[in-house]
Amino acid sequence: RHAEPDYNDLDAVNRALTEKGRGDTYHVANFLKDKEISAVISSPYQRSFDTVATFAHQMGMEVETVYDLRERKICDTYVDDFPGFAEAQWADFNYKLETGESLGEVQERNVNALKDILNRYEGKNIAIGTHGTALSTIVNYYDKSFGYEQFMKIRRVLPWIVVMTFENGECKGVEQYRLNWEKM
Repeated sequence: RHAEPDYNDLDAVNRALTEKGRGDTYHVANFLKDKEISAVISSPYQRSFDTVATFAHQMGMEVETVYDLRERKICDTYVDDFPGFAEAQWADFNYKLETGESLGEVQERNVNALKDILNRYEGKNIAIGTHGTALSTIVNYYDKSFGYEQFMKIRRVLPWIVVMTFENGECKGVEQYRLNWEKM
């Protein structure tokens, strides 16, 4: 999950990282440097792209963008009670606001994108820059014990790194890390 964004910027697509977030991209790069990464892929949203771009540039790699790794669309207006909204979505994966996406839709879109990436880079280590809700729905797909409570715990964990191990398309392990690289 991306580093700290500027929450004052309501432009979901172009929202930049804060100064702290930009600094944390170097910590992400340091975490990834010995992982034998073959490809760097990101959501097209600026904050996710920038979080993995530091590593990619240090390694002389390009960042490939995958549109379906983007964050969920909540609606066309600001949601005052985000925790209440999130709880309703985690309780019912079909729940959504009029112009938004349900968690089920987000999960299907993101898991399909991940499966495509895994097929294209079979047997390779890949770094993917994405978002809190998007990544949470992917984790939930492979580990149903990850739900609303776990989502709320990672809500302000920026960046949040999840190491997933796959074998023949099957998830064999999920490890979560905070910025200090302690397992969660």
